[in-house]
Amino acid sequence: MAETQAGTREPAALTIDALGRKCPIPIIMLADQINQVPMGAVVEVLADDPAAYTDIPAWCRLKSHAHVGSAEIPQGGWAIQVRRNY
Repeated sequence: MAETQAGTREPAALTIDALGRKCPIPIIMLADQINQVPMGAVVEVLADDPAAYTDIPAWCRLKSHAHVGSAEIPQGGWAIQVRRNY
């Protein structure tokens, strides 16, 4: 899994706040909203459920999107970045 530093995250075209939500809700939110950004753009999912940390990159592999990286965020949890490939 790619790790990024909190200060080196890519600019996100869309940020999805899934903090406090249990999987699979963060993935459902991502799947529902990824088509709102242009192809090649980054969607950032803020999530604090440990399952999201592994499940979102797995979803990316399954759906042929790119997992850009995951970085810890100050409020707890991660900013998980996904690049839309289609």
